[in-house]
Amino acid sequence: MEQFIKINPSDNVIIALKDFSAGESFDVDGRIITINNDVPRGHKIAISEIKQGDDILKYGVPIGHALNNITAGSHVHVHNLKTNLAGTTEYRFDQKLNELTQQNRGLTFKGFKRWNGKTGIRNELWIVPTVGCINGQAQMIIDRFKQEVAPVNIDSIEVFKHSYGCSQLGDDHVNTQKALADVINHPNAGAVLVMGLGCENNQIEQLKEHIGDYNPERVKFMVAQEVEDEIEAGLELLKGLYESMRYDQREECPLSELKIGLKCGGSDGLSGITANPLVGAFSDFLVAQGGTTILTEVPEMFGAETQLMERAENSEVFDKTVSLINDFKDYYLKNELPVYENPSPGNKKGGITTLEDKSLGCTQKGGTATVVDVLKYAEPLKKNGLNLLSAPGNDLVAASALGFSGCQMVLFTTGRGTPFGSFIPTMKISTNSDLYQRKRNWIDFNAGTLVEGKTIDDLLEEFIEFVIKTANGEKLNHEMTGFKEIAIFKTGVTL
Repeated sequence: MEQFIKINPSDNVIIALKDFSAGESFDVDGRIITINNDVPRGHKIAISEIKQGDDILKYGVPIGHALNNITAGSHVHVHNLKTNLAGTTEYRFDQKLNELTQQNRGLTFKGFKRWNGKTGIRNELWIVPTVGCINGQAQMIIDRFKQEVAPVNIDSIEVFKHSYGCSQLGDDHVNTQKALADVINHPNAGAVLVMGLGCENNQIEQLKEHIGDYNPERVKFMVAQEVEDEIEAGLELLKGLYESMRYDQREECPLSELKIGLKCGGSDGLSGITANPLVGAFSDFLVAQGGTTILTEVPEMFGAETQLMERAENSEVFDKTVSLINDFKDYYLKNELPVYENPSPGNKKGGITTLEDKSLGCTQKGGTATVVDVLKYAEPLKKNGLNLLSAPGNDLVAASALGFSGCQMVLFTTGRGTPFGSFIPTMKISTNSDLYQRKRNWIDFNAGTLVEGKTIDDLLEEFIEFVIKTANGEKLNHEMTGFKEIAIFKTGVTL
């Protein structure tokens, strides 16, 4: 097993693949490097003399500059490396498109065809509250249903609790309506009970305007204040919905009908070396099959955004990408917060130092495909191919946003580990084998073997097979433990 990796020939740092102790020596490009101080796995080690103010190169590009003179063999991290990012940036369209090498292989998965032409990978029965005030009543209905009915041929019964739907203004109010409408319309739901209170801002009749056309056999509405016993009334509606979807069957579908979100969280120094490149290779593969992927976490594009802008399909998509980046920077500035307050403590412990360091690894999940569209928050997908989506880096908010826009599944890479799950299948992919072995109840797939001798081509084939199995109905860890939630992005005032 290799002790370190040099990602790009021009890099002046390497990444430790094990814990190094001071005094250890090894050969890098024909030069013996001796470690000056202990360096944890996933962290950076200087392989040449770096003067104060000089750029530190990883992935072949600067990830910041040296705060002081750094000698070869030194640990490079927050104590001697600082971001180059500051303020806002002027962007110019310099298109550099890549030709995908993957071929359409005619692979299929077994999904659920819906009345409106969409395809789901789960057949679930959901309650969607319009407002947080009735989360408890919705849960009581679910509990009663499970006591009285032994459901068959459906994947799950869920209530997606949230704290919004009232006391919101402006964009927050509209975003809540759009997000909930997206959940109601999601193809992973075989049937949905929409449950309102009656006095909330998010009135059902207004919500219907965002829902648009729906199948009245599969979507039912109830206002708790308008019935004598909302538990009994809701229970009868839920039983009827169950009967409408319990006989749904999976059918063979081309991979072009898959829509998959790309997300990372709790990243470490191996994220941009193992799991994120693997997901990027899969994204390119799926796009080549005619399918769709969405990359989000806009604050974790800062410092790598020009690489995405270069891949814009045309000037219109480029302009939308510029707005995506600048609008999020303006959001920070409007709230008088630093634009580049990242990485997190967990990221730093895992070996990530600056936002450029994090973003250059994070955006690799988008592979090399052309960016065909840029979506606003809770905006449904319109084009097959690689899309960008406006959402923050927060795990549950971003993963939920991917589902809101129509993704049937999220690929979630992590070097630190997390048990959470969004309302759609959320596949945890570890960046290192140690995490996979320690948290088998959290992690679904191990990308750490990429630094243990496995080639990316071989691992990609295993990963494609695993994704298809998941689309066919094989449950992920968070589905088996029942961790399924939604989180809605809030930006403004609460009344």
